[in-house]
Parts: sequence; structure tokens; C-alpha cells
Amino acid sequence: MRRLLLAAMMFGAASGAEAADLPFLRGSFTDGLTTAKVNWQGYYIGAHAGYGSADENFNGSTSNMMAALLADTLVESQMQVSRWNLGLGKASARSSGYGGFAGYNWQWDDVIVGVEASYLHGKFGGSTNASEGRSQTLSDGFVHNVTAASQAAISITDMATLRARAAYAFGCFLPYAYAGVALGNANITRTVTATDVMMPGPIVLPTLTSTDAMHNHLIYGYSFGVGVDVNLIGGLFMRGEWEYVRFTSQVDTSINTVRAGLGYKF
Repeated sequence: MRRLLLAAMMFGAASGAEAADLPFLRGSFTDGLTTAKVNWQGYYIGAHAGYGSADENFNGSTSNMMAALLADTLVESQMQVSRWNLGLGKASARSSGYGGFAGYNWQWDDVIVGVEASYLHGKFGGSTNASEGRSQTLSDGFVHNVTAASQAAISITDMATLRARAAYAFGCFLPYAYAGVALGNANITRTVTATDVMMPGPIVLPTLTSTDAMHNHLIYGYSFGVGVDVNLIGGLFMRGEWEYVRFTSQVDTSINTVRAGLGYKF
């Protein structure tokens, strides 16, 4: 019996020694599953294409022009035409664009901060028009049938943003958020007209018109957004991004775009 027990103990010790020599039981299998870090630090450049919507608020964009057009007239002093609600309201339109980006990243372990310049060329904007007519007997004894009309349009062909970025690396994925200033190149046109037909008669007075057109006009605002860069191989990466830009000018304009791009980090 003692010989049998001694043989069993010796067999167990030998089996344990052999098992310890198996690499997957010593942890070498899991040690090989380390995730290589991507080096995001440095300069990078890329190109992108986007699609989005432009929302314009035209309210009040022509009221001062109507007041100047009808200054010192009887219809303005007694009918206050410039205060009529011509209801230009809001407009929205969709468009696509293309452009590029360039920047620099600083990296501390998995935390990345950087600066970036982004550019998009397209045709974002919209237009609207409105008119209103009223009749009133004025102090000159005539009934004045006045019709006032206004129209406004904006077209933003180029916009650029200068951003500060903050990101956190998850392997080959780099999700980020950013905020910055925005500049745009816009064509803005505003027109107001007024007609006056006096009764009895009728006496048709000349139509009054005023147009303010600005071409290649610099507008400015701010931007913010989120995105993700995905490392493909070496310094090559692809990008998906959403950006919000707001321009404050004669026409208050907000632009939302989604973009896809390809870049290279040197």
C-alpha cells in the first residue's frame, strides 16, 4: 500500500512539472495579445468631401433699407411702411462640397491635443422674398395704395475653420472633439421696392427701388464638431466628421455638414 501511494505522488509531481513547461499555461499566450499603440504625433494633411444643409434667418435683413428708401415720404411717416412685417422668415437648402485639412498633433500616452485648419468649397445658402400691400387715406386727401416688397439671398462659396482639437486614442481609433473660429466668402444681395398708386386718379408714382449687393464679402463666426480618425496602415488614416458653423452677418446663417476624408500623418 505504501509503495502504491509513493508511486502516485511521484507521478503527480512529474505531471505538474510537465504541465508547467507548456507555454499556454504559463501565460505566454495572453502575453502575445498586446495592442500596439498608434503614433498620432506630428504633422498631417488630407482631403475630404461633405454634404450638408444651410439654414438662413432673413428676418429684419431689409427693414433698415426700406426705412432709408422711403425717408421723408408721406407714406413712411403716416403708414410706417418700414415697420410692416414682410415675413422674409427663414430658408433652408442642401448642398455638397469638397476641400482639405492640415494640422499638428501632440501626444501624451493616449491623450492627443492639436490644432487644425479645414477648408470646404461648395455653394451653401438660400433666398426668400415677400410683399405686402395696404390702403390708407393720408393727410393729402388721397387714398394711397402702397405695395412694399423685399427679397434677400446669400451664397457661401468658401469657408474655412481654425480649430483646437482634443482626442483620446483607442488602438487605431482616434475620436475627437473640436471648436474654433470660422471665415467665409459670401455673395449677399438685398433688394427692396415700393409702389404707390393714389386715388382718385389713379395717379401712379414712380416705383422706388434700392439694392445692396456684396460680392466676395468676408463673413466670420464660430464652429464646433466631433469626428473620428481611423489608422489604416503606416501614416494613412481615414476620417468621418460632423461640423456646425454659424456666420453672423446681414443674414444669420448656420451650416451643418457631414464629411468623409482620407489623410496622411508624416
